[in-house]
Amino acid sequence: MHYNSVFTRGLFEGDIAIVTGGGSGIGRCCAHELVSLGAEVVLVGRNEAKLGAVVEEIRRDGGQATFQSCDIRDGRQVAQAVSNIVNRYGRIDALVNNAGGQYISPLAEVSDKGWDAVVQTNLTGGFLFSRECYTQSMCHTGGAIVNVIADTVGSMPLMGHSGAARAGMLSLTETAALEWARSGVRVNAVAPGYVASSGMDHYPREAGDLIRGLAQTVPAGRFATEAEVSAAICFLLGPAASFITGTCLRVDGGRPQLRAGWGNFVLDNSQRNFGAFLAYEGFHRTRTPSVFQSSSDIDAPTAIATDSDV
Repeated sequence: MHYNSVFTRGLFEGDIAIVTGGGSGIGRCCAHELVSLGAEVVLVGRNEAKLGAVVEEIRRDGGQATFQSCDIRDGRQVAQAVSNIVNRYGRIDALVNNAGGQYISPLAEVSDKGWDAVVQTNLTGGFLFSRECYTQSMCHTGGAIVNVIADTVGSMPLMGHSGAARAGMLSLTETAALEWARSGVRVNAVAPGYVASSGMDHYPREAGDLIRGLAQTVPAGRFATEAEVSAAICFLLGPAASFITGTCLRVDGGRPQLRAGWGNFVLDNSQRNFGAFLAYEGFHRTRTPSVFQSSSDIDAPTAIATDSDV
């Protein structure tokens, strides 16, 4: 089986793309799709075992990928990683700033260390990689950057550290798009809503009911698939988006439009497999988060493969 992308084969033929946080979740999915479209992808992250496993998946599917172990929060490590990539491939055509993470906590209980860790991962790391890719390659050769942020409309209660960092990343996207346009560099963002990805398995077990219930706050009536987010990223990296820069593409099923007291506008369960909100299942190696595997009504996208299908 191979990635079932909606985009034409060869779209990114010969391009060199970096995907941070490529060892799992959306980053893993996006790496597979970019490779399926002809790109040579460099995965970046701290966990070499996870990165190596994704590289091996890609190779078994007939593609080419490598990885660079790097703490995206460390400016020296980022500069060296980008230098290694440029020295090996000669340039960088695309950057997907996907790495991120957070934890559930009310603001009053967020420690200094916890705040710094989340802001550095979700904001500083994206800045560092963008800066180094620009100064070491893209300022001479052009390119495209997509920053994966989050749905921050109405902010992020119980994740205020992440909301602040993601909002900062959106502002950074708009500024970089302006400052780097004359170098032929486009910079955009993708803001996923609730996505059925492995990231949900990092939350505590007691949050399971809360997580599963989030689908009832989405007009589309379900979680997004990783492939739906990856498709948005690939669109913004590709030539069809050549006149798009400084913008943010929401992939959230209309969640910010739902307001308390407006009535029930959520897609009925019985209608979930029909119409415009039918889930797009492009990623042949997707895995159902364990938080959904224990529920009889997971409110996740339909037909998601389980680990036994991989």
